Amino acid sequence: MGLFKKNPFGHILFLKRWLIRIAGAMTHRRYRGFNELQIEGSEILTNLPDTNVLFVSNHQTYFADVVSMFHVFNASLSGRTDSIKNIGYLWRPKLNLYYVAAGETMKAGLLPRIMAYAGAITVSRTWREKGKEIERQVNLKDTENIGIALDDGWVITFPQGTTKPWKPIRKGTAHIIKNYKPIVVPIVIDGFRRSFDKKGLRIKKRGILQSFEVKEPLEIDYENDSVEKIVEQIEYAIEQHPSFLKVIPTEEIEAEEALNKKRQWEY
Repeated sequence: MGLFKKNPFGHILFLKRWLIRIAGAMTHRRYRGFNELQIEGSEILTNLPDTNVLFVSNHQTYFADVVSMFHVFNASLSGRTDSIKNIGYLWRPKLNLYYVAAGETMKAGLLPRIMAYAGAITVSRTWREKGKEIERQVNLKDTENIGIALDDGWVITFPQGTTKPWKPIRKGTAHIIKNYKPIVVPIVIDGFRRSFDKKGLRIKKRGILQSFEVKEPLEIDYENDSVEKIVEQIEYAIEQHPSFLKVIPTEEIEAEEALNKKRQWEY
């Protein structure tokens, strides 16, 4: 590989490799040390094609969620099933790995801008900006960039578009699935809200058991399944369908919401 070889978005792969190595080394103890990441189903990753794979996940922090995925994906592809022990897997990371993130989040400071270079596909939210509700047309360039990333490799997206639980799945994700026909792999994470602040940059509490489950790819009829049906499939797969609320005690939900308010950090 040439020293200045670039990906479709103009990022120099040599720099991206070193960013992933350095960031991975700096964050490894956040998942195996200060806290313990319990992984399940990572063998599924080794059977996926190198391109056109879309990962859909629930969302708990701005950055810690996706960083954990970089660790789990690269560890699994280097032969470590359900384990991120020994960070040697960072030496040859998967470079065609991308994640969808709000543009305003990735521009809010130097660290997010650096992280964006490691693989962010920035999009403009159509419903919210700077903490205010808005109405904006979908930027077709954003959708096109996700398609370019799928054509080049794997893409991670958080289809609720927020770290708040039980929010509806954005239909744009289903439209992307019908349009580009990727393999759709669900991921369910937990424990990140208790471990980190809302941005996922500061450790709030140590000794938390974090969970990370990779599920089998969804069975989707790209031509005949409606957008609504695909949305419902995703809701069930990432365990964010309203029916899941029926098996969670009201007291537990209220306690979680109260705890979330205490996790708001000022920067």
